[in-house]
Amino acid sequence: MLTSKEIKRQEAIFELSQGEEDLIEDLKLAKKAYHDPMLKLSIMTEQELNQIFGTLDSLIPLHEELLSQLRDVRKPDGSTEHVGPILVGWLPCLSSYDSYCSNQVAAKALLDHKKQDHRVQDFLQRCLESPFSRKLDLWNFLDIPRSRLVKYPLLLREILRHTPNDNPDQQHLEEAINIIQGIVAEINTKTGESECRYYKERLLYLEEGQKDSLIDSSRVLCCHGELKNNRGVKLHVFLFQEVLVITRAVTHNEQLCYQLYRQPIPVKDLLLEDLQDGEVRLGGSLRGAFSNNERIKNFFRVSFKNGSQSQTHSLQANDTFNKQQWLNCIRQAKETVLCAAGQAGVLDSEGPFLNPTTRSREPQGETKLEQMDQSDSESDCSMDTSEVSLDCERMEQTDSSCGNSRHVESNV
Repeated sequence: MLTSKEIKRQEAIFELSQGEEDLIEDLKLAKKAYHDPMLKLSIMTEQELNQIFGTLDSLIPLHEELLSQLRDVRKPDGSTEHVGPILVGWLPCLSSYDSYCSNQVAAKALLDHKKQDHRVQDFLQRCLESPFSRKLDLWNFLDIPRSRLVKYPLLLREILRHTPNDNPDQQHLEEAINIIQGIVAEINTKTGESECRYYKERLLYLEEGQKDSLIDSSRVLCCHGELKNNRGVKLHVFLFQEVLVITRAVTHNEQLCYQLYRQPIPVKDLLLEDLQDGEVRLGGSLRGAFSNNERIKNFFRVSFKNGSQSQTHSLQANDTFNKQQWLNCIRQAKETVLCAAGQAGVLDSEGPFLNPTTRSREPQGETKLEQMDQSDSESDCSMDTSEVSLDCERMEQTDSSCGNSRHVESNV
């Protein structure tokens, strides 16, 4: 005798409960089918496995507790009257996700490195081909907790949406949503800082003069990923809060590191130019670099001049979407730095940036840059622009100003 709205409410509560059950099964599977056999067969050392799996073990009893409470309040007919008080009491314990999520960048980097060992690769491939894996690789299982964490606000909003205003659960659900949003935001901040530290520690400087205080003071890595220059050389580019760092990926002491390719470029002095497909500029800097037109797509140019020092880099993204992400991120970083320096009025005084070559307004770009789900690509991290997904509700909302495709062509 339930109304259609109450049926939807019960379905949303059931989805929350079923999701907990699935999560617990997957976490136990990751330990039983991956961690324990690799330790027993000495495929990896205990220290390596501890680094890769992090605090995964401690998450299982945490979610078992919530599942147990949800089952206890379920009526014989399968319906649940109130879940708000349970959630308000349980959600604060998700703060323990802090250490697990902060470890993920280092965990994935080590896992990718260990895949070069044929024993590790063979074991993981056999698991992938086994029915229990559901065609998911180890990293998919290790990333499930993070995916679940950022889904809680959506699940709770769905329950709240179908909860009548006079239901006592409404106030508790609103409180629960505020709690989980605060926890996700805090973990997102700490995870970002952990990721930034990880990559800063792996920068290799060819000379002391390449070291920059702007790198040392950075706490956030806006984006990073592989790009090619106009000679086809693969570069790994990092955009920190106030400095752009162009590097080459190298192996050092059996670790993937990043050797600086040129001097770091301060974001405030960086000039950005969106190059049209097939376009030849600056005296033919791209002319003849490629024999076929397909290879001159998705380029943009960054340049810098300060006294006798100058740099110009024509960089190619994997595709149009990836290129637009880089343009948006660099523009937003530039705006943020100039706003902090009190120059926002200069930026906005004449509306959107004009390209001084064409003198036409640039088209508007994406209104929102969403962050990345983890995958086994060459770019190891969630903040990599090649790993963009809806999961970045996750943990990272980019300011809507990122959507302004305003062109930075003069040294403000």
